[in-house]
Amino acid sequence: MKTPLLETERLLLRPITVEDSPAIQKYFNDWEIIKNLAAVIPWPYPDDGAYDFIKNTCLPEIERGNFKVWVIVPKAGPDEAIGVVHYRADGGNDGNRGFWLAREFQKRGYMTEAITAMQDYLFFDLKVDKIIVCNSIKNPQSRRIKEKTGAVFLGHCEIMHHSGDSLSEKWEVRCENWSKIRNKKLSS
Repeated sequence: MKTPLLETERLLLRPITVEDSPAIQKYFNDWEIIKNLAAVIPWPYPDDGAYDFIKNTCLPEIERGNFKVWVIVPKAGPDEAIGVVHYRADGGNDGNRGFWLAREFQKRGYMTEAITAMQDYLFFDLKVDKIIVCNSIKNPQSRRIKEKTGAVFLGHCEIMHHSGDSLSEKWEVRCENWSKIRNKKLSS
């Protein structure tokens, strides 16, 4: 199933393409964002990091049906990707939902709005039962978004982050709980 366009009041969440590389490179190549992400992401971020990631990781995984990746584009501009949300069907213990947002667009509610749209799609259209999400214990903004989007704290896990920390928080969002939050009856 193709990754659909999702729309909210203020945002378009559209499937990622290689044409998003310049905007992602510009906004993602930021220590304040990368320091709280898993150390598998290269740092210093290479000049072709966004292009390489989209072309050689995202698009092949999307084609195999394992990955759904949306870029976040505000309707009021700029007309470019300012962040990313993704869902990996084979998330394992390290979680299967992730996100980042350019610093200048943080603290506006954009990420909560984007996660809400993505979770509506995953739970109500794809019939996903649960999502596992993790964050560095030193990332209170990520924690707050999880709290606002129905995640329940499960405990701690180890994931090495660029900041040097490995202690992470592990959360779970369940379809049943999300349907209550969204006041939507589940169909069989």
